[in-house]
Amino acid sequence: MAKTNVGDIRNIVLCGHGGSGKTTLGDTLLIKTGAVTGDHSVDHGNSVLDFDAEEKVHKRTIESSLAHFTHAGKRFNIIDTPGYGDFIGQTIGAMRGVDTAAICINAHSGIEVNTRRVFKEAEKAGIGRVIIITKMDTDNIEFPALIENIRETFGNACVPFNVPIGHGPNFQGVVNTLQKPNANPNTLLNAVEIHTQLIESIIEVDEQLMEKYFEGEEPSPEQVTDLIHQAVAHGTLIPILCVSAKTGVGLPELLDGLITCAPPPTDVARKASKDGAEVDLKTDGPLVAQVFKTRIDPFVQKLSFIRVYSGSLKKDDTVHTTTARKGVKLGPILEVQGGETKPTDSASAGDIIAIAKMEDLHTGDTLGDLTMEKIKFPTPMVGQAVTPKSRNDEAKLSSSLHKLLEEDSTLRLDRDAQTKELVITGMSDLHLQMIRERLHRRDKLDVDTKVPKIPFRETIQSTAEGSYRHKKQSGGRGQFGEVHIRMYPFPRGTKAEEYCTKARFPHYKEHHYNEHHNFLWVNSVVGGTIPGNFLPAIEKGFMERLEKGVIAGQMVQDVAVEVHFGKHHDVDSSEAAFKIAGSMAFRNVFQQAKPALLEPVVKMEITVPESNVGDIYSDMSGRGGRVQGSDNAGGAFTTVHAEVPLREVTTYARTLSSVTGGQGSFSMEFSHYDVMPGNVQQEIISKATMHEEEEE
Repeated sequence: MAKTNVGDIRNIVLCGHGGSGKTTLGDTLLIKTGAVTGDHSVDHGNSVLDFDAEEKVHKRTIESSLAHFTHAGKRFNIIDTPGYGDFIGQTIGAMRGVDTAAICINAHSGIEVNTRRVFKEAEKAGIGRVIIITKMDTDNIEFPALIENIRETFGNACVPFNVPIGHGPNFQGVVNTLQKPNANPNTLLNAVEIHTQLIESIIEVDEQLMEKYFEGEEPSPEQVTDLIHQAVAHGTLIPILCVSAKTGVGLPELLDGLITCAPPPTDVARKASKDGAEVDLKTDGPLVAQVFKTRIDPFVQKLSFIRVYSGSLKKDDTVHTTTARKGVKLGPILEVQGGETKPTDSASAGDIIAIAKMEDLHTGDTLGDLTMEKIKFPTPMVGQAVTPKSRNDEAKLSSSLHKLLEEDSTLRLDRDAQTKELVITGMSDLHLQMIRERLHRRDKLDVDTKVPKIPFRETIQSTAEGSYRHKKQSGGRGQFGEVHIRMYPFPRGTKAEEYCTKARFPHYKEHHYNEHHNFLWVNSVVGGTIPGNFLPAIEKGFMERLEKGVIAGQMVQDVAVEVHFGKHHDVDSSEAAFKIAGSMAFRNVFQQAKPALLEPVVKMEITVPESNVGDIYSDMSGRGGRVQGSDNAGGAFTTVHAEVPLREVTTYARTLSSVTGGQGSFSMEFSHYDVMPGNVQQEIISKATMHEEEEE
């Protein structure tokens, strides 16, 4: 890799809604700058950036891809990202690797669901933002209204850096608004008025210059130009540029505009930590780099995509990482151009490269002695239970899924001990569909899927006590064990040490706490009525019952049990007898303690047009949800916050799309378990009882 001065690097992620032309723009930039040769396009199935087999079939970006080109002495590293929220994890990871988000907006379609999402994610990532209005050659464009909507939705920091001359077939060029332009009746906006807005947004980052400006002193062109990178990095300016990748109109001005506006690595504030203390990163400091993406290529070669923030990496270096106990030796360092890689000897601050065959590196890992914050990916909530179509593929399925987990941080795999199902959880049905297709293509592995069973829980709502005597005599040595217990509700967050007081348990001796079940077992046995060597067997009986359940075959949680008395036999008592006695005592007393079923409740954030807010409130109420308020999301959109039972929203994406005409979006994450309505409880308990009887 040719050495590039860090100030001459522009690291940019292309993001936005599907159909906004990100990939076409990226391909065109690579072609026009001579980085690649030939005619490449999504429609022809030979895009440089959409090179994955699934992307070619569906003609849409599914995972982020890295490429580079040079223009006017500047090196551009661009990362193309998916346009649908189903694959938002790819965009979030890519944003950790860059300094600027170029948010693409289709001139005809305007602001769409994922436009708002990526804008927020870029803000959270702390990187500069540039808006690129694409497809200016299409018909039926209301450009002034689009600019007004952008400023209403994303704020007045959004200012056109150039304005178009015509649109559709009449899109002839753009007029730069940085240098005070002459009045041009052919532009779609008044470039002279916009120049003033632009200057005010730029100088907002310099208080002294701003004071002088409002006192009537105009800043020099040099002062303004010097501040643009800082203004974009701090968010006081979000420049808007116009282009048609198809015709090439506005493309040279876009490239020059990105050089002028997109901050170099030196201008974006980054922080790391060392021994718990926060440290400001400098590009000329010691090595700090981070893995922001992992990919397993078709030859099962693991590629770790890395952004170097500080220092340098060299082939065969041994470096410290956050997850390895000792230093790891670097594998081959690669320069990446879409699906192609080329070996290089080193990488410096600002560079984005890939390192091959590094099993010890994972997405989010930091290289160097400082530690970058882990990348925060959204929690996946749409699950499918998967089984291989061929039983011979069970071992292969596990291996293949774990490769996918390595690549995709918004994918989760669980073997549910309660339901005995292998559940893969992703962002949406579409996300999981792509996973199934990848399994088929890569590993010739086909799977059956179904909606997973929801893992309910059992608990109690009152105190009860009782006992069970296990006695069996069938010739020879018998079995005998008797256990007396008291059972209490044990709310989440209760500290076992504070709960086990002499006031509550006068004969308290010891306790054992299980975090997974939030279960507390207290030993209050006096006088040796149960010998100490049998107490572990009683606890084992409790633990088996916690897993097996009592009323509906679901896992038990939030219970405290005090063993306070019992009886034993010198000959017939055994660990097996006391284990059975403990399990049965638990079952009997649990049934007397007002048992209840708990269900998972999720927090949801649902962003919809203001006209649909009433529909969402009504729908949530019908699902047994609780609306907790709403926020203005900008641009005539509102975000509704609600808590709702998971069983009611397993297929919510379809409903929301129908209600909002595809304009709504939502996210959800687990909140807590709550007691489910009595009629639903009875239905589930009845089904569990029938199933148990059938098995018997």
